[in-house]
Amino acid sequence: QVQLVESGGGSVQAGGSLRLMCVVSGYTYNTYCMGWFRQAPGKEREGVALIDSNRGTWYADSVKGRFTISQINTENKNTLYLQMNSLKPEDTAMYYCAADLGIPYCMALPLLRARIKSWGQGTQVTVSS
Repeated sequence: QVQLVESGGGSVQAGGSLRLMCVVSGYTYNTYCMGWFRQAPGKEREGVALIDSNRGTWYADSVKGRFTISQINTENKNTLYLQMNSLKPEDTAMYYCAADLGIPYCMALPLLRARIKSWGQGTQVTVSS
């Protein structure tokens, strides 16, 4: 059974930095799309940053240049990181780690959201002005 466990959220002032971590384990696929989504109160869950098994990356326009996704991949376990710099109050949200397994690239977001079966429990990020 695939497990995703996030950590690293917290409260910071605008302009500060946080690093989120997600340990993905319990899978046997060599190909995947994994990454981070976020959901603010009253808003839809949105994609933030994605990385695939070919190390291709994608970022939402709102975080380009400020956030960096990376991974350390070992046998049957992948540790994802999201380095978040120059944080803004609008980055405040619950951040979720997610995995789409068995495919070597990330699909367009609407399709990806429909395919994802494995989500983490979420970690809260709060940025004050």
